[in-house]
Amino acid sequence: MSIFLTKDSKVIVQGMTGSEGTKHTTRMLASGTNIVGGVTPGKGGQSVDFNGQAVPVFGSVDEAVKETGADVSVVFVPPKFTKGAVIEAIDAGIPLVVVITEGVPVHDTAAFFAHAQASGTTRIIGPNCPGIITPGEANAGIIPANIAGAGRIGLVSKSGTLTYQMMYELSDIGFSSAIGIGGDPIIGTTHIDALQAFQDDPDTDAIVMIGEIGGDAEERAAAFIKDNVTKPVVGYVAGFTAPEGKTMGHAGAIVSGSSGTAAAKQEALEAVGVKVGKTPTETANLMREIMLSLTK
Repeated sequence: MSIFLTKDSKVIVQGMTGSEGTKHTTRMLASGTNIVGGVTPGKGGQSVDFNGQAVPVFGSVDEAVKETGADVSVVFVPPKFTKGAVIEAIDAGIPLVVVITEGVPVHDTAAFFAHAQASGTTRIIGPNCPGIITPGEANAGIIPANIAGAGRIGLVSKSGTLTYQMMYELSDIGFSSAIGIGGDPIIGTTHIDALQAFQDDPDTDAIVMIGEIGGDAEERAAAFIKDNVTKPVVGYVAGFTAPEGKTMGHAGAIVSGSSGTAAAKQEALEAVGVKVGKTPTETANLMREIMLSLTK
């Protein structure tokens, strides 16, 4: 079991013929992902060879869906073209669109997210995210597939690199799914969306939630956990040493006064019973203790 992505998912890659699209399509295929096609306008009818496997290229998402039955799209498209690419995927009825692209204008994200919500059929992950992996089954994005195997921990994270570190730290236990939701001010899938999915997944026993300074997403997640999540949750908030008023890394990571600080987020999470680590390693050890206690 997993959330959002399984071995049966039929994946297309928008921008597959570009350098990033080609590189990461190679990695996704190597990890077992069922990639059924790529989309590059003007290149329909061609194919790309990936270590002996020919993957067809379509001129539009609609054509790709009709030919392959694709139900997931991974978007490797430059920022100025991302809005159009995502809207095209939504209009083609793709249920899951994973937007890897960094630097997408916020108003463009707002537009395609609103379009997805209006469609009632499409979930957006990202933008500016590493994507989602169900170890041993499928990998939609840029998460290294060799750092963790299948297990019963669910992971949701704002940070790409901290996603990788947490998977590595707990690689001996493994994950049901790991999802990097991205750190932009507007994102499609939130901590709360992932928490609900992991709560509903019978093969996820416990959840790691990684946040970072800025905004109030973690505080809202804490309120959601209090009312809706019965599984153990361990948290980590990046940015305890961030100076006030300075944007740090992600576009959404800015602290104003006491709002959005790591300390405030830690306090909100601990108030609802979430154990919060001071470092990624401490956070992993907290989860390790929980998983060991569940097997006794």
